[in-house]
Amino acid sequence: MSRLSWIRTLTGLAATLLFALHTLGLLPVPPLTRLEQAGYDLRVRINLPNSHDTRIVIVDIDEKSLARLGRWPWGRQHLAQLTDTLFDHYRILTLGFDVLFTERDDSSGLMQLERLAAGPMRNQPAFLFELNRLRPSLERDERFAKSLAGRSVILGHYFRSDGSSPSSQAGTLPEPLITLDELGVRGLSLVKPTGYGANLEILRKAALGGGFLDNPLVDTDGVHRAIPLVQEYQGELHQSFALGVVRAILGDPPVTLGLRSAEFGSRRDDPLLEWIGLGPHRIPVDGHGGILIPYRVGPNGFTHLSALDVLEKSLPVESLNDAIVLVGSAIPGMMDLHATPLHPFHPGVEIHATVIGGILDGVIKRQPEPLATLLTVAQMVLIAGIFGLLMPRLAPWRVLQVTGIILILLTWSNALLWRRADLILPLAAPLLFTLLLLALHLGVLFGSARAWGARPNRLLADHLPGARLAQIDWARIESTLHGMQREISVLFVNIRDFPALTAHLSPRELKQLLDPYLTRMIRAIHAHHGTLDHFTGDVVMGFWGAPEENPRHARDALRCALAMQRAVGELNDELQAKGLPTLTISIGIQTGEAHVGELASGFRSVYGAVGATVEQARRLELLGKRYGVTVTVGDATRRAVPEGVFRQLDRIRSRLATAPMEIFEPLGFADDLADEIIDALEGYHEALRLYRIGDWEEARVRFRLLMERDPERSIHELYLSRIHHLLAHPPAAAWDGVFPPRA
Repeated sequence: MSRLSWIRTLTGLAATLLFALHTLGLLPVPPLTRLEQAGYDLRVRINLPNSHDTRIVIVDIDEKSLARLGRWPWGRQHLAQLTDTLFDHYRILTLGFDVLFTERDDSSGLMQLERLAAGPMRNQPAFLFELNRLRPSLERDERFAKSLAGRSVILGHYFRSDGSSPSSQAGTLPEPLITLDELGVRGLSLVKPTGYGANLEILRKAALGGGFLDNPLVDTDGVHRAIPLVQEYQGELHQSFALGVVRAILGDPPVTLGLRSAEFGSRRDDPLLEWIGLGPHRIPVDGHGGILIPYRVGPNGFTHLSALDVLEKSLPVESLNDAIVLVGSAIPGMMDLHATPLHPFHPGVEIHATVIGGILDGVIKRQPEPLATLLTVAQMVLIAGIFGLLMPRLAPWRVLQVTGIILILLTWSNALLWRRADLILPLAAPLLFTLLLLALHLGVLFGSARAWGARPNRLLADHLPGARLAQIDWARIESTLHGMQREISVLFVNIRDFPALTAHLSPRELKQLLDPYLTRMIRAIHAHHGTLDHFTGDVVMGFWGAPEENPRHARDALRCALAMQRAVGELNDELQAKGLPTLTISIGIQTGEAHVGELASGFRSVYGAVGATVEQARRLELLGKRYGVTVTVGDATRRAVPEGVFRQLDRIRSRLATAPMEIFEPLGFADDLADEIIDALEGYHEALRLYRIGDWEEARVRFRLLMERDPERSIHELYLSRIHHLLAHPPAAAWDGVFPPRA
């Protein structure tokens, strides 16, 4: 392995370890976290259904209402009237207040009147009588409490998680969902606030329930992506505002909690909350009791009605009948706008409405832990394995193809889980990890090409076309350049009777003949993924299977030979037009082991192949004239191309092998040949079989019939002459089919 390959391997392992530790939460990398957040926001926007939820209506404390009723907070008599109107006139289902009532409403002046009654006016019966008569209308908190009582109303409150002291309390918290003692645990891995701001006790008691409005799970970039459904305060579990509204809608079903043990790597032993059950419904939550906010519409995607219009009963009754109503504000002055994946200024009341709708529809997406983490780590380990084991075997353009497939599969599977199973897996980290490994791989290729630039230019520039040189992974084939034993397919081609053909040509005419011939032969080798070994005069040698591995080397060599025949046919038309002699070529192909690599002298280095396979291919090319065929191949090549169709020519002896060697003429590929060619070939092979078993008379009849049908094929006459000789001089009983027989 080269130094650059070691660098690629070690760097890839380091990247895998870094990304795995980040995914496991053991070594957070802030840029990766921000990238994952941006990727999540993009997926939210892409998959946004923009479906209008008509069940939930927001009664807006808008500019028009503030202009008529005065600045906020309004007198509680207006809120009491609003509550009565919503339930009595519009017949709504449930009401939630996304506002806080921490302080008493003294705007009626009742306190000042009571001071007068206890002081200067205590002896004025008329004054005291009138005060007692007006008191119910002036006690505005009590008036508001009476409107809340007995109705499906949820109030909001706030928890403080900013390190406030336990004494930082205002108002009265509603009853908790459950306590840790009731659960039988010492603690849960939930958000644990240190203080709160809640509603007046009289209002809290009158309302059906309450829930917190704050969101301590806001991400570090200030974006609301998740929100808790429960928080733990002094051993008590309190519900969120949205969860409280859903419980009210469902008729306050029994609440159950699903717990599991702490995750691997957690620094605490507290169990984790896995789901919240509302009767038969289960809401999946993360370890902090939170959910991903199921955004389905953008800002102002819910129906907004002016509070003033509701109070004045100017709206159609059906616009609010059986509706879930949230009272809140979407105007900047009320300071309830938050950054979300959809908009930098998203009304808080709409976030609560989104959560309510998502819980009711059961579309809360979840990121199951530790499954999501383990799947992501497994993805990255698999990708690292592909880059470590497969990519070094591929050309750069193939590497880009495989990388593109990996990126598509990651994105497609992630989107499928998002849409079909409401599961969310990290996407940015695996995508970035894949691109990082691609950059490392290509960087090593580039560095290797630079480091070995002189070497391929010296060794291979004359043997391979430029396009292939650019695709080769030099770091991977570096060791093969020094020489190695490998199975290859070797091809020789020359011009038959070249000396006699060119004896009377001028140097200029010889060049006009050889140049286009050599160009076409070498182009055919390159076009079929071959390597040019050399050309000398009219002889051209090429081979397949080196320097890169090629499991189809025999097939490519055979296709090249067939292409060479067509190329010479086209060339002969051009030569004839120029008044030059036409060409007949001979081609020999053999497949087998050969030594491939650098061959050097003290003056020059070349890249080539040597060995018995090369010698056999050269001999096969020379034998073509004897049998009247253009292409002759060895049995190893025939076996390596099972889809090819071959005519068995003969059995010959070779000084390089102890057993006779069978040689063949390739006719093409089965799918490309006509039925009559296949039928004629079967007749020929039957005649050859009879010849081999010594049935000379029947074989002579068959070959004569074949010669009458195809008089141009000289091999029929060759076997007839052999049969004539063998009838006169029969071979030994153990004849191996080679002619002439051994004595």
